[in-house]
Amino acid sequence: MGGFFASALKEDCVFDLYFGTDYHSHLGTRRAGMAVYGKEGFNRAIHNIENSPFRTKFEKDVNEMSGYMGIGCISDYEPQPLIVRSHHGTYAITTVGKINNMDELVEDLFKTESIHFMEMSGGEINATELVAALINEKENIVEGIRNAQDRIIGSMSIMLLTPIGIYLARDKYGRTPIIIGKKEEGYCASFESFAFLNIGYRDYKELGPGEICVMTPDGVTTLQDPGKDMKICTFLWVYYGYPSSVYEGITVEAMRVRCGEKLAIRDGLTKDDIDTVAGVPDSGTAHAVGYANESGVPFGRPFIKYTPTWPRSFMPTMQKKRDLIAKMKLIPVHELIKGKKLLLIDDSIVRGTQLRETTEFLYQSGVEEVHIRPACPPLLFGCKYINFSRSKSEMDLITRRIIAEEEGDDVARSVLEDYANPDSDRYKNMLEKIRVQLGFTSLAYNRLDDMIEAIGLPRECLCTYCWDGRE
Repeated sequence: MGGFFASALKEDCVFDLYFGTDYHSHLGTRRAGMAVYGKEGFNRAIHNIENSPFRTKFEKDVNEMSGYMGIGCISDYEPQPLIVRSHHGTYAITTVGKINNMDELVEDLFKTESIHFMEMSGGEINATELVAALINEKENIVEGIRNAQDRIIGSMSIMLLTPIGIYLARDKYGRTPIIIGKKEEGYCASFESFAFLNIGYRDYKELGPGEICVMTPDGVTTLQDPGKDMKICTFLWVYYGYPSSVYEGITVEAMRVRCGEKLAIRDGLTKDDIDTVAGVPDSGTAHAVGYANESGVPFGRPFIKYTPTWPRSFMPTMQKKRDLIAKMKLIPVHELIKGKKLLLIDDSIVRGTQLRETTEFLYQSGVEEVHIRPACPPLLFGCKYINFSRSKSEMDLITRRIIAEEEGDDVARSVLEDYANPDSDRYKNMLEKIRVQLGFTSLAYNRLDDMIEAIGLPRECLCTYCWDGRE
């Protein structure tokens, strides 16, 4: 995943860029960067944020950089923004998305142009540099952006800083957001809508799918109108989005509360069945509040997340270490655990490792029962569009391992669709095997129809690929 921020002001923009980018730290764990343009031309800083937060790494840079336009990013993978020199002139570029046909695109570029790639990330071509190469194939930047978005299989949202303005291009199907804010001194653009509120901006507009704009200190001009088809990522509301974020008019926190309410209605459990409803912090908390409000079962916090030195940006890239640190972050409150019947809501179950270890710890701490309610349906397909998971194979998903045990390695699409149907016997058998394997007292996932209703957008506007395999 990743997030980005841009500012274009009639005065120096670095302060806004610094804090606006920092507000995206929950979206990336590996690299961060800022690039600005001013009287002295382009200036850029990139740092590794795996072991310390964004603000600490960029404190020196923010006091030395100056410019009236700039872009910044938090990235899970490649270093960016990049500064590129081409027939378009010099520009800086940052992206959010995923390219599934990178090898084919690179091969095509090698065949048609004398080109080379310098920004190698861990031995792989930097995806943002590849986007720049696709943009540079065309005569102007707008045609180049269209070229990149048309040829990329996956998704790609782009911010591109030039001396005349900042080009903003939302992914062709709007899988990730770009929201523009306005204040007297100029404009900003952000992945997260809340990122500009505390630095003086108010909502101006949200780019539509495939829309391309250019932003300057004096205004925002649409260069390509939005398309009619949208497939915004549903997981933004379930997990990735910060609670105060708003996408397509739907607030993350409010959606999660509604989601929990629907889980409770479907469950029908009462105080006679469970003692406490709790959320795995942080993304499970609002779901749990909704469940508790609807069911009448008290909300509690048997785990407290230790945040002073363990924000998400500290998470390492190795999965075993990520699992360990995720466990280290949660501090138990034994008085709220011993002898209790707990219902625990997490945003999702991916591999199952962390929830299994959490459940084992609860039993060691004297809990009587552990009922698990993931806030979304079972994940059956690896994300093709925004890199929401670091899984290298769909067999990393606990659902797919269970299905392989039942059906073999070569599973027909129709069979997977049956496993996605909450009313099928295959689905019920899969849940029971997951429950036993992970040691839960009971397990019931949220239904896709309930989750979509909690968002409130038409199903055709939402990407639900990771749950039902629909493109």
